[in-house]
Amino acid sequence: MYNNFMAVQLNYIAPPGWQPENPDQDYLVIQFKIELADFVDKKKFADAAASVAAESSTGTWTKVDEGPQSGIKMADDMKAIVFDVDEANFMFKVAYKTDLFEADNMSGFLAGPAGNIGGMKMVKGLRMFDVRFPEKMVKAFPGPRYGIEGVRDLLEHDDNQRKLPILGTVPKPKVGRTAEEQAVLARRLWTAGDGSYDFVKDDENLTSLFFNKFDDRARLVHQVQLEIEQKTGKKKLYLCNLSHSNLDVMLKRADLIKETGGRCMMIDVIATGFAAVHTMRLKNPELVIHAHRAMHAFITRESGEGIEGHGALNGFSVSMLTLAKIFRLLGVDSLHTGSPKAKMEDYGESEEIMRVLTQDEVMPNPKFLSLGQKWFGTKRVWPVASGGLHPGVMDTVLAKFGRDCYIQMGGGVLGHPQGVERGVEAALEARRAVIVQGLTVKEFVTKNPDSALASAVSLWGTEPKLVY
Repeated sequence: MYNNFMAVQLNYIAPPGWQPENPDQDYLVIQFKIELADFVDKKKFADAAASVAAESSTGTWTKVDEGPQSGIKMADDMKAIVFDVDEANFMFKVAYKTDLFEADNMSGFLAGPAGNIGGMKMVKGLRMFDVRFPEKMVKAFPGPRYGIEGVRDLLEHDDNQRKLPILGTVPKPKVGRTAEEQAVLARRLWTAGDGSYDFVKDDENLTSLFFNKFDDRARLVHQVQLEIEQKTGKKKLYLCNLSHSNLDVMLKRADLIKETGGRCMMIDVIATGFAAVHTMRLKNPELVIHAHRAMHAFITRESGEGIEGHGALNGFSVSMLTLAKIFRLLGVDSLHTGSPKAKMEDYGESEEIMRVLTQDEVMPNPKFLSLGQKWFGTKRVWPVASGGLHPGVMDTVLAKFGRDCYIQMGGGVLGHPQGVERGVEAALEARRAVIVQGLTVKEFVTKNPDSALASAVSLWGTEPKLVY
């Protein structure tokens, strides 16, 4: 019953010890793990791995015509190769020749290794843990317009500001404020404390609603932004959500952001899709692209023990690590990565994602089955820590993410027991304590028991809150 595996015609399994030569030039490499269907003999794992390589490159389910003009010779030359097979954990890597894919076509690439293989009956679970892109593909995509240094330049950060993380808040409740009320909150946030709070961000499901139209919100919040900047000289960011399923609408909204003095567009990059992100980057009217990842868990989440490589998988998924690489290539300037211990599904992957976004070369990391990546000059992306964060966790986040990060605190600022302004003060105190004074949050609170940060810690402690 196993004779019809897709690898029957060509040999998709490399000989023992084989490794791709010049992988960053000639190959794209993917780390897979599969869970075989109950009816498949586990001894057939290698055949199943070969079938994954076949279906995602040049093969099919049965022997086909191999006469003149059949394409068999080219198929054999361009076929994917399975190597580094781990039969104990059903893990394997697949090497795809670079020229198998159109270099600047992310949708075309994903149609192979994230395509029909998910429908193979012999497999009841499969996860793409990581992909390592070759130089040709990395350089074919636009990458970030600004990246970390470019955003700091845009905000006119001095040497001291360049040592600080960027702090911001998403209004809570997620939806409920009118456009006018959103502008009022932006003013309160940006003028609280010493006025150095950095950004206000729309929530993912606030688009253009009857009580809060996009055009009204963009004009009003940017008007507040410009007024404050003229008075204080401190540049601000409004992460304005232009997400829509119609690209023409998104482009029109981007133009409005630019016209009203804005610097940043926010895109729900999973929900709008890879083609939308690529297009918005290329047609972008010189705006920072902030990537929100709503919907990612429907693609990335795996609840089985196999999430760490050992044990069974419960379903089909692509890691957030893989998606982070894709969005850096497509050109976002900042991307949500989760936060240390704040999400139920987070087992530490957010730190590996941070490295993929912020380093020029990432070394392989066996703990996360990460293949590493050379970025060949692609600009670095801001990792965005968010989810259950509050001022009491500032030192924890900075220890994990470094200083080149956005720290987004919604309820952790707006839920301060002494009000919104004191929530901002607590966040600014925490940043100053950790970066400038070299203190932990607990040390600062001990020395300053009447501070806004002390009040925040008394309510939430010094650990991230689990988001159930």
